[in-house]
Amino acid sequence: MIRFVVPVALVVAWATATATGWVKSYQLASPRDVVRELSDLAASGVLWHDLGASITRVAAGFAIALIAALVLGAYVGGSRRGEALLDPTLQAIRAVPSLAWVPLILLWLGIGEVAKITLVAIGAFFPIYVALVSGIRGVDRKLIEVGRSFGLSRFALVARVLVPATFPQLLVGARIGLTQAWLFLVAAELLAASSGLGFLLTDGQQTSRTDEILVAIVLFAVCGKLSESAMRSAERRLVGWADTVTP
Repeated sequence: MIRFVVPVALVVAWATATATGWVKSYQLASPRDVVRELSDLAASGVLWHDLGASITRVAAGFAIALIAALVLGAYVGGSRRGEALLDPTLQAIRAVPSLAWVPLILLWLGIGEVAKITLVAIGAFFPIYVALVSGIRGVDRKLIEVGRSFGLSRFALVARVLVPATFPQLLVGARIGLTQAWLFLVAAELLAASSGLGFLLTDGQQTSRTDEILVAIVLFAVCGKLSESAMRSAERRLVGWADTVTP
């Protein structure tokens, strides 16, 4: 129950500020207005259309990022030549802000779904890639030596030693990457979309509807939190064997 203390306190403070007139309605809609707008959007079907579009883009972009990160991360982490060839360039690209990619992607790919999914994939790729490379580099050399002493082939060494040893860190990177995917989705949908939560956000801004803006913000927060919680649950199930400190 303690996890709900801060959200409930924020909602109470928000409701108090709007009810007393300390914050004007055109600056911040009340919780009641936001719930009403959410209900209206759900009843009209607009909410489900926009929510479905955003979830689809995040899922597609994250899947592409995961595959690319597994391939490139395994190559860079397991090969000095791969590190020298790719890692400096990838690290430089990682430092580029998300909004800086938008004009270039729009010029290359237009304003269709491919452009939005590509931007989401860029955002999700780097946390997974960095975590995988770090995980491979952090594998205890003694484990490799023990595997070789048992006569494991290179493939068996990867499958039975490297993969289990790096899996926990890979899942952490995937969790962060999924959260990043939602952040990059905002940039994609704010600039060129006719559906999605980002479009809902832009529409509320253009019509000065703070209730609609807050609905989009709350939905982004809920989707991001649910995604993060799902990944944490997957971590606990898949790497429950790991000997870690549990607070």
